[in-house]
Amino acid sequence: MTKDKTAIDKTAKDKTTKNRIYNVLAILLIILFVIPQTREPIQVFFHKGFSYINTATLIDKVERKTVSNLNWNLVSDTGNRLDFNAAKGKVVFVNFWATWCPPCIAEMPSLQELYDDYGDKVIFLFVTNEDFETVEKFKVKKSFNFEVFTPLSEVPEELRAHSIPRTFILNKASEIVVDETGAVNWNSTKVRKQLDELLSE
Repeated sequence: MTKDKTAIDKTAKDKTTKNRIYNVLAILLIILFVIPQTREPIQVFFHKGFSYINTATLIDKVERKTVSNLNWNLVSDTGNRLDFNAAKGKVVFVNFWATWCPPCIAEMPSLQELYDDYGDKVIFLFVTNEDFETVEKFKVKKSFNFEVFTPLSEVPEELRAHSIPRTFILNKASEIVVDETGAVNWNSTKVRKQLDELLSE
């Protein structure tokens, strides 16, 4: 009887200790989310983890939308002007993002790697509404070298993003073949295979 009581007391004590540890960890996590300096890195970390689960999926051919109005003008952080009509007949990768957006920041390293390997074959449009001074500081801090664009005219209806990051991949017929919201690992074998297939069409 005493042995059973001792075992029960030990189990109850272990349970209490575990609960205290969980409570302390929960409080620490809440504090880290409340402190502005630690909130963003934690959010980026979680979104980066989710990006490996959230994969880019090709839209079925019968469900694809065509970007009907290619009259979209943009200017880049290097001063280059782009008429979206020039993208006709090419594979285009459009990413709407911002420097303050944790899921955007989480997926950026994979976008840079993809850009490094496909930048000469695919038109990449990293689009933001932020001023270029803010963008340049962010790019320097993170060692990114891709060109960033801001719209000079209205975004085509089919490409309007209501939340970011939002990424579209268009085939040579200006059909949207990928439409993803949230952080994605864009440098995956799956995405590379999709791009290779689109380029060979």
